[in-house]
Amino acid sequence: MKVKDGIIGLVVGDALGVPVEFSGRYDRKIDPVTDMREYGTHKQPKGTWSDDSSMTIATMASIVNKNGINYEDIMNEFINWAYDNKYTNSDDGRFDIGTTTGRSLRRYERGTPALESGGTGERDNGNGSLMRILPLAFIPDIDYDTIEKVSSLTHAHEISRIACVLYVEIARSMLEKDLEIAEHVKSSCDKIKDYYKDCPSLKKFNKIFNNDLDDVRGRTFVVGSLECVIHCLLNTDNYEDAVLKAVNFGEDTDTTAAICGGLAGIYYGYDSIPKDWIDEINKIDEVESLCEDYETFCNGI
Repeated sequence: MKVKDGIIGLVVGDALGVPVEFSGRYDRKIDPVTDMREYGTHKQPKGTWSDDSSMTIATMASIVNKNGINYEDIMNEFINWAYDNKYTNSDDGRFDIGTTTGRSLRRYERGTPALESGGTGERDNGNGSLMRILPLAFIPDIDYDTIEKVSSLTHAHEISRIACVLYVEIARSMLEKDLEIAEHVKSSCDKIKDYYKDCPSLKKFNKIFNNDLDDVRGRTFVVGSLECVIHCLLNTDNYEDAVLKAVNFGEDTDTTAAICGGLAGIYYGYDSIPKDWIDEINKIDEVESLCEDYETFCNGI
């Protein structure tokens, strides 16, 4: 089941990165993550996921419950997560939320329409929509405009919207074609370059387009995150090494590994994800059940 491949891949990557979030690359070099850890940055037990997984799960739940994409309902589920701890697997509830995401949810709460709530400034280009966009890749014939709108709920700047479309395009290529990772990336980049050829922000993606990814970082800037993820995928040959490489870049470890884990899970398959890592994650059975419901929805379109 391809939905489970990607979503469990994302959740596991997220949980691997949570204990060392905000640590530096040097810290990870002298003390590399090689397995699930506990406590650390957020003082959470092993297998705790963060906002990356929570917002991904909330998106899927909304789409299943509404039998399609309803932007207001997705935002309502984000509110349920942010304020009522829905879609978390920690006893402490939600313990992290991105700045741009938080501002967007507050705008929506005050009455701003869902599609006008997202941040539109140059500084609103963190990876907070990229980290939750993967479910759209499984929807047959999903169009770029819809992907952009789902990003725009929290991150509406052109750079974030293009990043989400590129990521979904790579995931779709992996779902549909039998190619090497580099070929998936190149064919997806070619589509993006053609579709957005008149967009000034496209130049921000030149390092990805030119495969100039030797000097990357695990930072929160959406394009930087995508650069790091693609670098990790291109320089490993299995799920485990890809997500560990992502975590050990340091900085935004949970999100980088979640974004990487989603693609690595699709490419290498569910069985490539270490079972002992999956077993460490509280409520993973609930996520797998939702994946089944979501796949049923996608197959019914």
